[in-house]
Amino acid sequence: MKLLVQAFEDEAAPARRLAEALGAPFAAIALHRFPDGEALPTVSGAGETVVVYRSLDRPDAKLMPLLLAAEAWRGAGVRRLVLVAPYLCYLRQDARFRPGQPISRDVIAALIGPRFDRIVTVAPHLHRTRDLATTFGTRATVLSAGDALARALSDGETDTPIVIGPDEESEPSAAALAERLEAPHATLRKIRRGDREVALTLPADLDVAGRRVVLADDVCSSGATLAEAARALASRGARHIEAAIAHGLFDEATLAALSDAGVARIVASDSCAHPGPSAPLAETLAQALKPDLTGVPDR
Repeated sequence: MKLLVQAFEDEAAPARRLAEALGAPFAAIALHRFPDGEALPTVSGAGETVVVYRSLDRPDAKLMPLLLAAEAWRGAGVRRLVLVAPYLCYLRQDARFRPGQPISRDVIAALIGPRFDRIVTVAPHLHRTRDLATTFGTRATVLSAGDALARALSDGETDTPIVIGPDEESEPSAAALAERLEAPHATLRKIRRGDREVALTLPADLDVAGRRVVLADDVCSSGATLAEAARALASRGARHIEAAIAHGLFDEATLAALSDAGVARIVASDSCAHPGPSAPLAETLAQALKPDLTGVPDR
């Protein structure tokens, strides 16, 4: 069966890396915008299994072209459609937290799930959602960015770090990364006072004096939590502070703020376009995809 990896031009680079890891050809999706802003994608691959690379950070401009492209693939005769979305959007709002608010997780699931035979994502923002497959109504695979981040952090380094999760939610990420690095880990406690204001408490017995420290988290956008954690660790005598992030939703201003807080290096996966070093996810994604790209499921 012929396999084709496709992506929009803005994500051609990571999609090409995935295609190379799969040993598959790559084709870009042409996207035309009408004067009123409507999108018209043109796809390739009639009768093929198509792996669609579309990371859904900053999703509002990306979603409609993706949905239209999915219809075009089906209309062209594609029998199997796999969405590789390293960053999967609108999952944090998984309950109606206040009257009048939507459950955005269910909205995005209804839009994406019926259009794809499988969804592959990395470190999604999950709290009460335990089973993406049930929520999206299609096969879903959740991967970790840990291997990619561990490779990047180990490159040229001989000093074993201590891995720190900046809050309780980051504990699984910190523990998984620490295991890959064969390093100890600990977790801080966080009290959020707003989108950009947090307070952190360090364990009383946490000894980082003279140590290399890696802050590990799933998402960095404003960088407020990481900056506060870096300042707290520096006050305890940490020698060198780095950050390892699954999804880098930050900009140059955030990088500058983290540097001012004492973070010497921030490494994020290439799930999202961001300034600074990237840890490619292609091998992780390809390993998950290869065993399952040999047959066409019934729809």
